[in-house]
Amino acid sequence: MTTPALASADLARRIHDRALLTGQFTLRSGATSDAYFDKYMFESDPELLRDVAQALVRLLPPQVDAVAGLELGGVPLATVVSQLSGLPALFVRKQAKTYGTCRLAEGGEVAGRRLAVIEDVLSSGGQVIDSCRALRERGAEIRAVLCVLDRESGGAANVAAEGLKLRPAFTMTEMLIAAEA
Repeated sequence: MTTPALASADLARRIHDRALLTGQFTLRSGATSDAYFDKYMFESDPELLRDVAQALVRLLPPQVDAVAGLELGGVPLATVVSQLSGLPALFVRKQAKTYGTCRLAEGGEVAGRRLAVIEDVLSSGGQVIDSCRALRERGAEIRAVLCVLDRESGGAANVAAEGLKLRPAFTMTEMLIAAEA
């Protein structure tokens, strides 16, 4: 029988093996890194995406009305988390549309809803913070921020400074330890 810890380590290893690229990369924050997690590699693999989403479902706090996936990497995650949890999904743009409905979030109303915001990889947390501020301005209560990977590069502290609760499936340290095992 597989224990939760072993299952978690196996998932971390599978994500690592599928999505870790090495070289020189510039991150959204402007920082450079010699390791980059290409989230589209694990999000485009149906079995791995389902398993990652199942790990995120276990991180959902109680009393959440909907999941909100951040553009672009959080959208497939939120879609599958929605399927597995039965919660509605919202899809959050980086900026509200300037035409049509002019919405920031597609898929339903934001005002008065308790949301779990979903991101793929957290580095500085800049986009998470911007999106959560915009959602709050529209009347949402952010119950938690879920991510697949916390790169441990300052994002967790930045998110916490905004009064947001981060729940990562894995930290970079956990992912690297699992990959070495």
